[in-house]
Formats: sequence, C-alpha cells, structure tokens
Amino acid sequence: MRKRVLTFALAAVLAVTTFAGCSQKTSDTVSADGSTSMEEVIGILGEAFMRDNSDITFTYNPTGSGSGISAVKEGRCDIGLSSRSLKEEEKADGLTETVLAYDGIAIIVNPDNSVSDLSVEQIASIFTGKIKNWKDVGGKDAQIVTIGREAGSGTRDGFETVTKTEDKCEYRQELTSTGDVITTVSGNSAAIGYASLAAVKDSVKLLSVGGVIPSEKTIKDGTYTVQRPFVLVTKTDEKLSDSAQKFFDFATSDDAVKLISDAGVVAAN
Repeated sequence: MRKRVLTFALAAVLAVTTFAGCSQKTSDTVSADGSTSMEEVIGILGEAFMRDNSDITFTYNPTGSGSGISAVKEGRCDIGLSSRSLKEEEKADGLTETVLAYDGIAIIVNPDNSVSDLSVEQIASIFTGKIKNWKDVGGKDAQIVTIGREAGSGTRDGFETVTKTEDKCEYRQELTSTGDVITTVSGNSAAIGYASLAAVKDSVKLLSVGGVIPSEKTIKDGTYTVQRPFVLVTKTDEKLSDSAQKFFDFATSDDAVKLISDAGVVAAN
C-alpha cells in the first residue's frame, strides 16, 4: 500500500512540535499528538481541513498512543490520538474517547516467505515462543524472528489483546514506530511482525488470518478479527477551542468518510 505524503507541510509541523511539543495552543491552531499508526488518516484529514480553513493551522506530533493520551491529559495538545481504546482508569481520570475509524492490524512477513496464512492460535504461539521454526507452520526450516512494538504502543496493545498474549510475547526486537517494524520485516527473510494495515507497503507480504485477508470489507464486516479502533481523545469536562471543535466535527462527519477510506481504514460513522 503506497504511503501518502503529508502535503500540509509536515516537515514544518514536526519542527514546531519537536521543539515546542503541543504546549503552544492558540485559537487558530489545532494540535494533535499521539499514535504513529494514525499518521496516514490524520494527515489526510488535516490536509483537507486546512484546505477548507486557511486561517487555521493543524499540527500533528507522532509520538505514540500512550504519549498522546498523556499530552491531552496534561493540556499539551487539543486532541490525543490513540490506536487503542481508553482503559477504564484513563476514562475515570477525566478523558473521553471518540472512535474515528477501525483499522486492521496486518500480520506481515518478508516477501520471500512461502507462508501465506496463519490462524490466530498459530500467531499467538509464534509470538509467545511456542512455535519457533517456520517449518512448523508450513514454511522453510528457519528460526522465526518476531518483531513488535514497544510497551505502550496502541498497535501492540491491540495485537496482544486480540491474540490473548498480553505480557507473554517474546520479541526479538521491540521498535518505536510502525515504519520501523515494516522496514525491519522487509529486510529479514525469517521475520514476522504486525503493523497498521493503512501503513503497509509492497516491501512486505500480508498474511491472511484464518483464511481472511485484511481489507476495508473484511474489517467492516468483522470477518478479519485482528483489528482495533483509531480513537480521538479529549478531556471529558473541558470544551475544545473553537478551532479544535471545528476540526473534531469535520473529522467525525459524513464529509470525512471518503477521506478516511482513502487512508485505508474504515470510518466509524
């Protein structure tokens, strides 16, 4: 899947957020912080929003779901971005989630890998170290190299929740972004990893899970089971600024459905 270039001056945005985080909020700026997996969809939405609202600047700081949740809680950004549902304790701590879209978590291997399908049970056994060699799931005789995300990642949380492997996975490498996982798997013929479907490139091979390939159709109808929500996080008892509310309303409107679909995920509304 081709990665869309964020044409709303992402380099400048990242320069600003690198030095200032999300702390400099003004009425004509909307600041978002969080999930790296949401880069594609939030980039498309931000670009479209700024095109229709030239007086408002939209910024996005890709720091990971956990950091985005902390940023909105601490008042360092307007809207947090999380690729997992909020935990009950986070909701009790004054945060509200709004599901923007649903994303398939793709199981990816190197293109040279002959394996094309795994069950959820086989995936769980691979990542917990019970299955260690590709020959045990129909592949060649090679030790499996498991690649995952760091603790606190929404993608990791979603993957481990669906596969029921929380705190049981044995990773050869734990990486800090979706892009790093894809790059690492593409460069190792024995590797397996997981990544947001919206971010997957032709450099890796998508596996079907239980015979079902991840796609907009199979995510929407629920037949592809390895999926998670993309969430907008806001403070429960605090109103957004007028500009931030305008972006929030746009992102969750019918007008955004096609844009969200173009990003490779399924709109929630």
